[in-house]
Amino acid sequence: MSDLAASLTPLAGGHSGRTFLSDVAGERSVVRVYPPGDARGPDAPQVDEAVLRLVRGLVPVPDVLEVRRGESGLPGFLVTAWMPGEPGDRLVVGLDDGGLARLGHAMGSVAATLAGMPMVRPGPYVDSDLRIGAFPEGGLAEWVEQRLGAWTPDERASLRPVAEAAHDELDGVGRACLVHSDLNPKNVLVDPGTIEVTAVLDWEFAHAGHPWTDVGNLVRFERQPAYVDAVLRAWTGRHGGTPAALLDGARAADLWALVDLASRAGTNPVADRADVLLRAIAEAGDVHAWPASWEGVGPSVR
Repeated sequence: MSDLAASLTPLAGGHSGRTFLSDVAGERSVVRVYPPGDARGPDAPQVDEAVLRLVRGLVPVPDVLEVRRGESGLPGFLVTAWMPGEPGDRLVVGLDDGGLARLGHAMGSVAATLAGMPMVRPGPYVDSDLRIGAFPEGGLAEWVEQRLGAWTPDERASLRPVAEAAHDELDGVGRACLVHSDLNPKNVLVDPGTIEVTAVLDWEFAHAGHPWTDVGNLVRFERQPAYVDAVLRAWTGRHGGTPAALLDGARAADLWALVDLASRAGTNPVADRADVLLRAIAEAGDVHAWPASWEGVGPSVR
């Protein structure tokens, strides 16, 4: 590990500061470090390895080169092969409608593949055998009350009817699948020539969950019509239903993540954007709402 550690260069993107590029003897790899006391426990590197093994051959992911469980006060780590491609969030800003449609189709196809991997019930993965644990009890309305303590009681009350309606809609599906849970352009690599996804990265939030969750993440901030329509059509082309109905469900499913992100407003730009978006949803009483202004959250929001 000493040669590996000496070669580490922080990778741009994300907000955890745990992912590094390693270049030892001309061989590139990517190292994810899991500090002692990681909230997911010492088995987190092996859980992530198991998820990568589970999806291999179904979606493009890097090979695992080495993995170490965190123990005795030492960090764990996961070493994966370096993969070619341009980060999707950098690529998307320069695409025309045709390019956005191709990217949306590629991303929607990844989400559709994951939604077709059934799980016996929803819950977090707790070990390297991908045994499924239990999520905290309660619905979306309770989640709002638990997580949004920085909001006033009136602000939380304005979001509650939206959360209750979304929860009822999600309950109507009645099945669980593999969920990446952070599937968006910043977590994929894309071939800039073909606009095909070359790698899906950052699986640390993967769990057994709702089939619409990844679609909700895909269309949370990237709302260009050509892209959104292609995402929805790629998914419904695989699983049926209408794009309009899927979009309703995807926005409902994304409320879980939006509430969690908004509870951390002030810690990173994504959480700040989520807070602004969630407040617009609460004010309009509509999961499809879009803020009139993104003032104070940076120029990258489109």
